[in-house]
Amino acid sequence: MHEQNAEYVTNGPMTEVDVLNKASEILETKFLKGEGFTSPSAAKDFLRYKLAHQKREVFAILLMDSQHRLIEYKELFFGTINAAPVYPREVMKEVLQQNAAAVILAHNHPSGVTEPSVADKRVTTRIKDALNHIDVPVLDHIVVGQDTVSFAERGLL
Repeated sequence: MHEQNAEYVTNGPMTEVDVLNKASEILETKFLKGEGFTSPSAAKDFLRYKLAHQKREVFAILLMDSQHRLIEYKELFFGTINAAPVYPREVMKEVLQQNAAAVILAHNHPSGVTEPSVADKRVTTRIKDALNHIDVPVLDHIVVGQDTVSFAERGLL
């Protein structure tokens, strides 16, 4: 576990993507069986570092234990600049495989516009309905672009 004021040393110049990847690694270590995702802002910060720099659409899930601590961050589906195919069956398989007690869904909009689309809302409902059958709640769906949008904060769950 990293200390609050830990120092980090690089072996040379870093690109913006390198810096973002390092920041996401630090955050992942912080939330991996450590602090729980107790607010949408914590999850949004984590996901901004993971997804904002992606050039194509990526759909990911945060698999969490019963205390909402991170078990694993998993990028499941990869698409084009404006869409990614998402299959609820594959999400359910990952949830069962990791024995997750809750999940947060996430994807990026490479365009930077974070307004959830009709397709985003539809796939969220399909995954939420599928996971309800095995008593695993979807805590949020976060869209990352120039900003972040939380379905939970908007009352869309």
